[in-house]
Amino acid sequence: MTAAPTLDVVAIGNAIVDVLAPSDDAFLAEHALTKGGMQLIDAATAESLYADMAAGKEVSGGSAANTLAGLAALGKKCGFIGQVCDDQLGAVFAHDVRALGIRYDTPAVKGDVPTARCLILVTPDAQRTMNTFLGASQFLPASALDMDLIRSASILYLEGYLWDPEQPRAAMRAAIDAARGAGRKVAFTLSDSFVIDRHRDDFIDLIDKGLIDILFSNEGEIQSLAQIDDFEKAVTAIAARVPVLVSTRSEKGAIALIDGVRYETLAAPVEAVVDTTGAGDLFAAGFLAGHLEGLDVETCLKLGAAAAAEVISHWGARPEQDLLAIRASVLG
Repeated sequence: MTAAPTLDVVAIGNAIVDVLAPSDDAFLAEHALTKGGMQLIDAATAESLYADMAAGKEVSGGSAANTLAGLAALGKKCGFIGQVCDDQLGAVFAHDVRALGIRYDTPAVKGDVPTARCLILVTPDAQRTMNTFLGASQFLPASALDMDLIRSASILYLEGYLWDPEQPRAAMRAAIDAARGAGRKVAFTLSDSFVIDRHRDDFIDLIDKGLIDILFSNEGEIQSLAQIDDFEKAVTAIAARVPVLVSTRSEKGAIALIDGVRYETLAAPVEAVVDTTGAGDLFAAGFLAGHLEGLDVETCLKLGAAAAAEVISHWGARPEQDLLAIRASVLG
């Protein structure tokens, strides 16, 4: 008999330090950057772009790690698997994630490939344009996984961004097998349309084989996955193939489709949108926290929207306000 879970969520994702700096449309055009998107860059481009950026703020990030930060702030027990280099930014990342009470035991690697960093340019309209150098994170091998840790969590949460490199893709497949073998749920976030374009067949295969229990997306991502240029038709097509589909729609709120039943929530009010970095990550944190507690779907969506509203009200992708207090206000 499988032992009862001792953790709520274990996530596998990029171990990244974010560098956020203000920018404008002219700067984006000068550097041929697609506003609001995410692109992978090499070490030389990262160095050149960093040199041209305005003074910024360094904070630990990474999509899955951001979600765990929200979950930990909501009182959940979490673990993270992701690879850093034995360098200064690697030490910063490890310190930050452990300071949140998240278990993090993945050994840092030694060598010439530095810790990943994401250069995030935030324009006055709060749109963030991300330029990611994956560094050491893209070489996470299956041998670095703690399978007992994965089996110990109620939910395995996987970051679509990390599906792109070959080694972590193989590692995540092994992690899915371990989690499913232990009777755990698997949640997957699609992350970005460029990832879907490269790995659509893989993602559809995972869904159709019943290996994904909860799928997170935004409006553009679900349309890309379904290859249907209509949101409603896209969610209908994918929802029929996955137990729980959650899709965020920015200021239009979010929906969830479960067993053919649709649930919706409005976007939570926010005084001013400062930086949209991490909005989807924190939405997933709020939704999963409610799901783990057995709350009704509408409340899970509201928790997700409230957590997302908190993170877009300031710079950076980690919560700064008391999410438990925000949770209490949502629950009334």
